[in-house]
Parts: sequence; structure tokens; C-alpha cells
Amino acid sequence: MPTISMFYGILILMYFYDNKKHACPHFHAEYGDQVASIAIEDGEVLSGSLPPSKMKLVQAWAEIHREDLLANWKLAIAGEPVFKIDPLR
Repeated sequence: MPTISMFYGILILMYFYDNKKHACPHFHAEYGDQVASIAIEDGEVLSGSLPPSKMKLVQAWAEIHREDLLANWKLAIAGEPVFKIDPLR
């Protein structure tokens, strides 16, 4: 499960072959012991949770990097290496 970005204590991850449970393109965000799965297309929380302030940061970051996230999704579900994405600054 590669970490594709990190900012403000939040890890953004994308699992290989992860298109079974949530069929839509998504990524995972971790902050402390909290984890959420977030849809790439619209930022909808598919499962889990983060503190509201951290979730807003993650959703803003995802909106900025939607094209990169979709490119990584295609790589990840094919089992290929993903690339790092710039953090939120």
C-alpha cells in the first residue's frame, strides 16, 4: 500500500488491486488512528472518518489533484507502481 502523499499529519495511500469493495476510483487517507476511503470523482466519503478539519484538507487536495489521482488509480488496479503527488501546501 504505497503512500502517494503526506501533508499536515495526513497520509494519502492507494492500495494495489483495490477495486473490489468500493468499485469506484478512490484513495485512503489516514490521520492518527482514523482512516477514511474517499471517492476521487467527487470527494465523497465511502467509509471511515477523519476529523472534520482534516477531511476538508483531504477533499481540497483531492480536487486539486483529481487527474493525478485517476492516473494513479489506473496504475494501482493494474498492480503497477504509482507515483507521488505533491502535498497540500
